[in-house]
Amino acid sequence: MGLRHITVIGTGYVGLTTGACLASLGHRVVCADADEGKVERLRRAEVDILEPGLTEVVREGLESGRLQFVRDTRAAVEEAEVVFLCLPTPMGVGGAADLAAVEAVADEVRDRLPRGCTVVNKSTVPVGTAERVAALLGRPDVTVVSNPEFLREGHAVDDFLHPDRIVVGAADADAARLVADLYLDIDAPRVVTDTAGAELAKYAANFFLAMKLSFANNLATLCESLGANIDDVVAGIGHDPRIGGAFLKPGPGWGGSCLPKDTHALLRVCEESGVEFPLLRATIETNVEHQRRLVERVTAGCAGADGSLRGVRIGLLGLTFKAGTSDLRDSPALAIARLLRERGAELRAYDPALSELRPDLGDLLTITGTPLEAVDGARACVVLTEWPQFRDLDWEAVAGRLAAPLVYDFRNILDPARLDRAALTWEGIGRSLAMAS
Repeated sequence: MGLRHITVIGTGYVGLTTGACLASLGHRVVCADADEGKVERLRRAEVDILEPGLTEVVREGLESGRLQFVRDTRAAVEEAEVVFLCLPTPMGVGGAADLAAVEAVADEVRDRLPRGCTVVNKSTVPVGTAERVAALLGRPDVTVVSNPEFLREGHAVDDFLHPDRIVVGAADADAARLVADLYLDIDAPRVVTDTAGAELAKYAANFFLAMKLSFANNLATLCESLGANIDDVVAGIGHDPRIGGAFLKPGPGWGGSCLPKDTHALLRVCEESGVEFPLLRATIETNVEHQRRLVERVTAGCAGADGSLRGVRIGLLGLTFKAGTSDLRDSPALAIARLLRERGAELRAYDPALSELRPDLGDLLTITGTPLEAVDGARACVVLTEWPQFRDLDWEAVAGRLAAPLVYDFRNILDPARLDRAALTWEGIGRSLAMAS
């Protein structure tokens, strides 16, 4: 198999990683995006996304001449052998995936696609989308393939180049083989199926991960009730290879750019198909209830004489949905912040990946330049993102700034004994201070 001429439409998180990494494998790649400012920055190897290694692989592609960025989507596909659709599919009305961007691009390029071209859905889309795109294109000579991504934010480049599997769904065996072979010498199992199987595999994977996280958070609640240590319980079950320890760490709930929208989209698919899936619904509901319970704990420890948080300052450490990214999409930290704000709390927050907030968050909280500024005068400090630098804070200095010695560690990343030496009261998830010390 020779190297291919590939066009990637969309330079968001998935599109940019896909394009740059395919170029690093030797393919000629053109990435198209309608955002002129973004295209100009990418031509200078200026990457807006906080993702380890991505800037370097983009710069390498540009310097080699194998990677270029353009605005004209229609012109970008004219010489392509393979066109990847890496477009946003946000949560729409009723939880269904919004396919407007995918449909608009299909309409835009249908007449410019070369004969025999292969179109690849890389975006996370509902079952049946490949067939829908094929119908929108109306090109019997163009094959539509599903090739879902399984990229973790903070590890995307490594996940692309060293995946644990490559899933390809196609009705045509030759098209499936062509897409699988794009990954050249990457050593990973190939799962070749039909488009429905590939599309469902992506949703099923994210649902299962969300289910493990909801399970861990419910289990932590049970540990608190029974006097058990969640860390020990997870270790006791996680060594079983049938279970595994990944995604069994309790926290402030699950979020991010994928799990919330994909679980809701899958639930909508179930409803439309007439299939009852109570485990999926319970996974979503458990996440919402867990966040409410954590806010109840903060309220119980910090409420004023009237039992509310009205006028009570709370310092938040971490806003991104996880460490190693600047992504705020469906962040559980923001979900907690909104619930606290609804109860009247005044919120100040620090996150090492953020120097400013989106304008729509201005009424929610104030961003600060340092952790100490975030906790200054606060009745409690709440850790919501597992940034490692929070472990090494000067906790004596934090104690000196707080109005009350309360630290809610909703990521279980701090050393309770260290906080005890700083005269701070530590509260984690699924274990008591006595257990931890």
